[in-house]
Amino acid sequence: MTERAARRLMLVHAHPDDESINNGATMARYAAEGALVTLVTCTLGERGEVIPDELRHLEGTAGLGAYRGQELAAAMQELGVEDFRLLGGAGRYRDSGMMGLADNGDPDCLWQADLDAAAEHLVAVIREVRPQVLVTYDDNGGYGHPDHVQAHRIAMRAADLAADPVVRPDLGEPWRIAKVYWNRVPRPVAEAAFARLKDDLPGLPFDEPATIDDVPGVVGDERVTTAIDGSAYAAAKAAAMRAHATQIEVAEPYFALSNQLAQPVFTTEFYELVRGEPGAEKGERETDLFAGAEEETS
Repeated sequence: MTERAARRLMLVHAHPDDESINNGATMARYAAEGALVTLVTCTLGERGEVIPDELRHLEGTAGLGAYRGQELAAAMQELGVEDFRLLGGAGRYRDSGMMGLADNGDPDCLWQADLDAAAEHLVAVIREVRPQVLVTYDDNGGYGHPDHVQAHRIAMRAADLAADPVVRPDLGEPWRIAKVYWNRVPRPVAEAAFARLKDDLPGLPFDEPATIDDVPGVVGDERVTTAIDGSAYAAAKAAAMRAHATQIEVAEPYFALSNQLAQPVFTTEFYELVRGEPGAEKGERETDLFAGAEEETS
């Protein structure tokens, strides 16, 4: 049997590119430090808007999902992540589009997925990988996109089901995830970054700045329990984001989506511990997602 990595981190995201924007520096850091980093992406983002003119022909076609899958593979290479998967296999769940659109009613989209059935696909991966740490979105999906909300629900439900020995014993031995985190950005950090952006904007290839409300997961300082310094992996994060060329334009240390509104690239990435024991003294922030989580090698 191949020896299992002592530290194992799993991330659950909605579409290709979400992982690089939210957690690219964290993923690169832990991969470089020898942890097993497993990414589970729920859809291929088939309904995404396309930025480059030369790729615009993919928009609204079946080819966009396949192309974004290639972008995801390229981004993972930049981050040093070898274990990345699509929930239930490629094409199992389709992109649901933005909230309130007719696309939300597509019976094959993630928004319409049966929660327990979708979660059981993730249970199989959890029991195989046996991560000590899980990262996903908050219950609003960070900003209300239906696929992000559903990814949150699937991840949290799967964490419960994976630990229950009565649930689908055919999917492997039960496993309890020690620590569960939601992606966050402290409001003071976002405010400082946008203040710098305002000064830098004249030299950027973007139309105007986004607002703090455009950044998923911004909360008050008191909600943020954990700060992961990924500054040594800033170049890897930027390269991974550039790999998602249909969705992101990067001009370090800023980027823009298809709306051409500039946002900061955060290389210290922040989290809220929502399950598990804190790995820092009260009133202090953790600096390691695995702090306090038991390592297992077998």
